[in-house]
Amino acid sequence: MKIFIAQISPRVGDLTGNVRQIHQAMAEAQKHCSDLVVLPELAVTGYPPEDLLLRPLFMDQVELAVEAVVAASGNAIVAFGTPRREGSTLRNSVVLASHGRVVGCYDKQKLPNYGVFDEQRYFSAGRGEHAIFEINGWSVGVGICEDLWHDELANEQAGKRCDLWLNLNASPFHMGKQAQREALVARRARQFAAPVVYLNPVGGQDEVVFDGGSHVADSQGNLLLRAPMFETWSGLLDLAAVGSQSLAPLPDELEQVHKALVLGVADYVRRNGCKQVVIGLSGGIDSALTAVIAVEALGAENVLGVLLPSRYSSDHSLSDAEALVANLGMDSITLPITDGVDAIEATLSDTFASWGKSEPDLTEENIQARIRGVLLMAISNKTGRMVLTTGNKSEMAVGYATLYGDMAGGFAVLKDVYKTQVFALSRWINRDVEIIPENTISKPPSAELRPDQKDSDSLPDYDVLDAILAAHIEERLGVEEIAARGYDVAEVKRVVRMLQLAEYKRRQSPPGVKITERAFGRDRRYPITHGFWE
Repeated sequence: MKIFIAQISPRVGDLTGNVRQIHQAMAEAQKHCSDLVVLPELAVTGYPPEDLLLRPLFMDQVELAVEAVVAASGNAIVAFGTPRREGSTLRNSVVLASHGRVVGCYDKQKLPNYGVFDEQRYFSAGRGEHAIFEINGWSVGVGICEDLWHDELANEQAGKRCDLWLNLNASPFHMGKQAQREALVARRARQFAAPVVYLNPVGGQDEVVFDGGSHVADSQGNLLLRAPMFETWSGLLDLAAVGSQSLAPLPDELEQVHKALVLGVADYVRRNGCKQVVIGLSGGIDSALTAVIAVEALGAENVLGVLLPSRYSSDHSLSDAEALVANLGMDSITLPITDGVDAIEATLSDTFASWGKSEPDLTEENIQARIRGVLLMAISNKTGRMVLTTGNKSEMAVGYATLYGDMAGGFAVLKDVYKTQVFALSRWINRDVEIIPENTISKPPSAELRPDQKDSDSLPDYDVLDAILAAHIEERLGVEEIAARGYDVAEVKRVVRMLQLAEYKRRQSPPGVKITERAFGRDRRYPITHGFWE
């Protein structure tokens, strides 16, 4: 059995482009005299197609795309994922085709409805009566993504004689996910007493990134093949070549996060019709890391940095931003905001005085952030560049950001990256040569919206803040459970309350790359208006 594995990068809704990628994989497989060509879950439509599935015209076009793939099939059987209408029912299916005709279909049995997944909104579960197919004398079992994770289904499948199991996936990245997948596939291969082929696509789709890393384990659970992560790949697996291995390196966690952010930015910007971006550069670590990622994703020639100094900006902030621009080879401009801030404050001064509210407070700080947002969006409107915002998950969690100010933009690169991870990634980027200025990393974080301001004036130290947030968000622990880990209970209560109060801000923030198990947005869905407080 020669299996051609095609780790492609489907784009949601681009049926023509996706079929082209499938055809290219089939043509390449034919050159290798393959018996079987395997492509990802919903390869025809991309994942997740969401409410496109509810449009009859879209499904009409999907069926034409499926016909085009089937018609092009030759000696090798091609197994590819597609939505499939069955009367008034919609299935998440694998279609098997050969010699221009459909030779089998399998419908996904376990439909995930948690985190970023809401398949039960669209699909009906398969019954599993057609899960094993004969291919060139081999009994080949087929499953789709979530099917593999359910022990009850696996126990049932383990009782069936099968020479090989295929699992077609659209599995998004989060930290630690690849190790979980490989451990699961090894366990299932031993349980099934048969090799398991796990195929995953590549590419960014709104908040999620599909990281590839397709792999194969033999019947003993030994890894035979691992495709590269975060890049398209195709290759031949010859099951007759017993003991041979082809294992792409498994990047460490920081490198995986970095690659996910780069791929997420590249695909979001380009697949939404933009080529260039603009970033406000403060001289701080968040905007520096965002710029590094954007330059790697899009090229320095496509990234414009804008320095937006105020009367509170320190000299080192400007020099740090300028050093970053030089290190990255990107263009930059400087637009001081003092005159604009003064004009707005002058316009409001009589009104504020009539209310007895002339004393400067958070209002004046937010005016500065919003002037910066106005300037960046004006550049975006005039040039077509997408604004990349620079806020991190710690700030988004507790609302340490300004609506219509530093939150204004098209994509939030670090939205799911805690501040402590920002520091770790910046150190990792500088592991061989200084790209982010050392002073940017080592100086105390500050929004510089008032004299001598530091983040620690308003927030706990980030080591403490991030630990509390991760325990509450990712682990779903309550106040008392977190305090039992040695944190001050009043501090924990304050952080959790800030988290809850900031939901209205997060609902209005741009999408950003998911790297944790519980990103804000699709993963973590809390009401804005409610009466429950921990």
